[in-house]
Amino acid sequence: MHTLFSRLVIVAVVFAASTALCGQNAGPKLAESSAKVLDAREIVSLSVAASERSWQARDHYSYLERDEDRRIDSLGHVKSEDISVSRMVFVNDVHFEQLIEHNGQLPSAEENRKRKADFDRLKFESPAQKTARLEKDQETRSFLCEVLDAFDFHLLGEETIGGRAAYILQATPHPGYRARGKYGKMFSKVEGKLWIDEQDFGWVKVDGRVTQSFSMGLFVARVQAGSHIVLEQTCVGDAVWVPKRLEVRASARILFVKSLDIQRILTFSEYRTAADSSAVRK
Repeated sequence: MHTLFSRLVIVAVVFAASTALCGQNAGPKLAESSAKVLDAREIVSLSVAASERSWQARDHYSYLERDEDRRIDSLGHVKSEDISVSRMVFVNDVHFEQLIEHNGQLPSAEENRKRKADFDRLKFESPAQKTARLEKDQETRSFLCEVLDAFDFHLLGEETIGGRAAYILQATPHPGYRARGKYGKMFSKVEGKLWIDEQDFGWVKVDGRVTQSFSMGLFVARVQAGSHIVLEQTCVGDAVWVPKRLEVRASARILFVKSLDIQRILTFSEYRTAADSSAVRK
C-alpha cells in the first residue's frame, strides 16, 4: 500500500506545494498587488511563487519523520499498526531515508545492511543514473503546474492560525478541464479548503476530500469517495514553509474485491539545514 499512499500524498502536495514549475513569473506581482484587496486567484497566484521558493529550499533540509500506518475495521477500531521513525537526509540532490526505529525496535542488522547498500548506490550513482532519476522526479512534479487551471478558487474569509493571519479559500474542480499529465485526471475528483498565510503567502493548511472514486497504481486500486487528507505546514524562517503533519484517511478497493480502510499519519520535525546538521554532528 505504500504506492497507494505515495499517490495520495501527491494529492496533498498538489495543494501544499502549489505549482512549483509555473511560478517563475509570479514574483513581481507581489509588489504590484500588496496595496490593494486581493481576489482569490491573485492570492493563489502569489502563493505559487512562495511555494516554489519553499519547495526549492526545503529540498536542502534534513528532518525527522514519524510514519504511523494503521488498518481500520468496520467499527473504526485499529486492526493493525506499523510505526517507523526515520531521519531524512539530503544525498546527491535527493532525500534519503535513514531508519531509526520500527515499531519501537532498532533496525536489524539486515535492514541496516540494505539501507547502507541503497545509500552507497545513491551516493555513487553515475551521471547517467542521476540524470534519469532527476528526469523521473521532474515528471512527477510537472503535473503541479495544472493546478491553477484545474481548480476554481473562492475566497471564504480569514482566520488566525498559530498567531498568523491566513486567507481561507475553497478549491473546486474547474468544469470541463482536460488533464494534460498522467496524474491530472485526479484533479476533477478532489476538492478542498486552503489556508494561505497573509504575510508571505505560504500554505498553512490544506483540507482535501475525494469526491469521486478513481483508479491508480499498476494494480487496479480504486480510492473511494470520502477519502480525506489534511496537511499542516509550519514556517522555519525566511518564508520557507515545510510540512508539519499529514493525515490521510482513505478507503480503497484493490482489484475490485478487497476493501481497506486506512489511516496514515506523517509528522515532521527537527528541520535542519546542511550547516545546522554539521554543527550538531560536531
